[in-house]
Amino acid sequence: MKGSLLLAATLFLSATLSPSALAERAGTDQTPVDRGRYLVMTSGCNDCHSAGYMPSEGTLPESEWLMGDTLGWQGPWGTTYAINLRLFASQMSEDEWVSTVTTARARPPMPWWVLHEMDEQDVRAIYAYIRSLPVAGTEAPAALEPGVTPKTAYFQLVVPAE
Repeated sequence: MKGSLLLAATLFLSATLSPSALAERAGTDQTPVDRGRYLVMTSGCNDCHSAGYMPSEGTLPESEWLMGDTLGWQGPWGTTYAINLRLFASQMSEDEWVSTVTTARARPPMPWWVLHEMDEQDVRAIYAYIRSLPVAGTEAPAALEPGVTPKTAYFQLVVPAE
């Protein structure tokens, strides 16, 4: 009976509250670090910034998250690598982080526009989460200009001729 009441209340709330109100309600009892961890997990940050995360189907230990990757992403822009966010965030204040990630226009495949749309509290929560992790790992390889063949493994995006 209790389960039925809980289900009914959940269905009622989801039918009467807007998606943004539901998201706001879901995050009200979270610390910024917990909220940041949740956002990192659900926004796909680990997919690129944590080596081996996708092949592990999300089971990569948290101790290995957000340390960048040597797997390149090659396309008409050249070859890019997911940076080590632990090192990156450790080199700036929270306000510098917010300014950087909400204005930067990174090369593909980084979906920078998603960060531009995020609520400032969420951007700050991601920073809080990253800074809660030990600074670890090394810098990712530098981006390569178009026409340069990477020395690492890489995905290649082939754009069809129009």
